[in-house]
Amino acid sequence: MPEPGATVGIYIPFWGELEYLRTAVESVQAQTDPDWSLTVVNDAHPDRSVDAYFGTLTDPRIRYVRNETNCGITENFRRCVQMATEPRIVVMGCDDFLLPGYVETVRRAHALHPQAGLIQPGVVVKDEHGETVSTLADSVKQKLMRPRSSEPVLLGGDKLAANLMQGNWLYWPSLAFRRDAIQKHDFRDGFPVIQDLALILDLLLDGEDLLLVPQTVFAYRRHSSSASSLELLDGSRFEGERRFFRHAVQLAGPRGWKRTVRGARMHLTSRLHALVLLPATLRRGDLRTAVLVLRHAFGS
Repeated sequence: MPEPGATVGIYIPFWGELEYLRTAVESVQAQTDPDWSLTVVNDAHPDRSVDAYFGTLTDPRIRYVRNETNCGITENFRRCVQMATEPRIVVMGCDDFLLPGYVETVRRAHALHPQAGLIQPGVVVKDEHGETVSTLADSVKQKLMRPRSSEPVLLGGDKLAANLMQGNWLYWPSLAFRRDAIQKHDFRDGFPVIQDLALILDLLLDGEDLLLVPQTVFAYRRHSSSASSLELLDGSRFEGERRFFRHAVQLAGPRGWKRTVRGARMHLTSRLHALVLLPATLRRGDLRTAVLVLRHAFGS
């Protein structure tokens, strides 16, 4: 069992490569602030070397759980959230890693604004090899969509939700949630790749604020084998996004969040993302996916 009384609980729903997971675990162990606990929930991955690896770890702050059967990404996320006991919890990707000051930064932000439902620290993007990269998507997120502030700032309500509908600049694996806030809401079925934004919208509609912290303390990994990258190859991600934006309109409309409704109907960066992918789709000769991409870019 992890060390009792930790402030920051880090949960990793695992299905992937041991090499990446080991990097993630070691990045937690290397934190400058020791006030953390780590729980890894293995979704019955067939590679038993993962079990052997955790058998070598003796740190009492680390807990390893193996599901008896594979339950899928959404259900494994649910299990991580439901078993959490710490005031602040992070549902971290098994291929991402923390920079040494992550826990220290989150604990300081939590002490200053304990009521904040979410804390978003600064993020650097890495590739498969751990090298810093600057993709078009991340440049848009960080330079155009993310609000600028050199100091921690609280955001929320219709204004923030509308901003996220136009372009989701948050990095889910880096977010530190107030435990009681996230445990009040469930992951919605039907949005497997965009389930993060669906849950965040529910939190904002429930009155939660987001604390934006400028310090860069989290490394988010982008690589071609990720679930979101694979779904982009056949356009299925965009079908899921359209379902989500219709869902967002249905939720925000009755609340009178007019800016959020407009943002969800426009979903500007999502449309632009589709257009950016169109030339590569046409070069592959994939006419079916090209039609899906065009429908997403120009449809109502």
